[in-house]
Amino acid sequence: MRERYDIVIAGGGMVGVSLALELGRRLPQSLSILLVEGVPLPGPGEGAAAYHPSFDARSTALGYSSRLIYEGMGVWSDLAEWTRAIESIHVSSRGHFGSTLLRAADHDWPALGYVVENAWLGTALVKALHRQGRAELLSPARVAAAEPRDDGVELAFADGGGVSTDLLLVADGAGSGLRRQLGVGASEKTYGQHALVANVATAEDHEGCAFERFTDEGPLALLPLLPVAGAGHRSSLVWTLPPVRAAELAASDEETFLGALQERFGYRLGRFLQVGERHSYPLSLVQSEEQVRRGVVVMGNAAHALHPVAGQGFNLALRDVAGLASALGAAVAAGERPGDLAVLEAYRRGQLGDQARTIDFSDRVPALFMHPDPLLSLGRDLALAGLDIVPALKREFVRHAAGVAAFGAQPRA
Repeated sequence: MRERYDIVIAGGGMVGVSLALELGRRLPQSLSILLVEGVPLPGPGEGAAAYHPSFDARSTALGYSSRLIYEGMGVWSDLAEWTRAIESIHVSSRGHFGSTLLRAADHDWPALGYVVENAWLGTALVKALHRQGRAELLSPARVAAAEPRDDGVELAFADGGGVSTDLLLVADGAGSGLRRQLGVGASEKTYGQHALVANVATAEDHEGCAFERFTDEGPLALLPLLPVAGAGHRSSLVWTLPPVRAAELAASDEETFLGALQERFGYRLGRFLQVGERHSYPLSLVQSEEQVRRGVVVMGNAAHALHPVAGQGFNLALRDVAGLASALGAAVAAGERPGDLAVLEAYRRGQLGDQARTIDFSDRVPALFMHPDPLLSLGRDLALAGLDIVPALKREFVRHAAGVAAFGAQPRA
């Protein structure tokens, strides 16, 4: 192990490993990259062969921009087998007439997005990391402290020892201890709601349709999943609820839970037949007050953790990953150091517009649909209906939802 690396990534979750892969392909071989992760990660060849979808597995929705990024990394071919394409999205408001159906076929796209179980996404990313062989992996280990120096950043590991680096990428999650240790503040807007997540089985096939249903308690999303033994029609549920109600339903028996879900969602997928393990967590918007300093970039949920409506958080993080890798690649080619503040500021400015639009959308939409004002309700219904009336507006809405407007790409098969 070296005493100094050009780049150190603190955090080897899905964002951290994606960073290592994208930097590995964009930066010259002469630059050294170290990925530090506190949880033991699979070694070469471990885990992939034995993978099978699980009824209770947690999932992530990938926008089309994320597919393009993972194609560039050489990961998509490993992921594709275990993804379920989102062929359409049905958006509705409970108790109101406004609704719209967004269909990939209407735009000559192969899909609006894809749903993949986190277990396989993580396995595929680590498999690609070993195959690429660019980043050195230190696991299990954790960066406990970082101290800026004139020539970079000095890092200390939790179990002793450490390294120095020109650039530290902080990717250790929304509650980032390393961000706090560096003295980087974060704002938190609590929504006063919890997200209840689980997988459910239905009587009818979802046919690749994702549902976003807004209710007076909060949005309810169902994302299409691949079938598994005993559950031929399976969806991933993200249900936003008041904390007490979420706790009650998380602890309720299956019949009570499914009855409450049926009453809120309706019968578009027939009867709900089964629910798996249920998890509930509080919702808030967390934003780092700084994303870049000389020698430091805050990434992923450590930079911005979003409301789960429309599933934009991880997709935004991946676009940040691509933006940072592009900025660093151009800077290194021009003879600049990766940790130079001017280089990192250029990255930050390039991502500001996408971040602002995505965060604002994820923050405002749930409150908009929960507002009781009747005139506002009428406006919402007309706006949803208007997407079907004005094709250009609908196309632009879909482009932003898929992430390709910010990424500057056109979906293709």
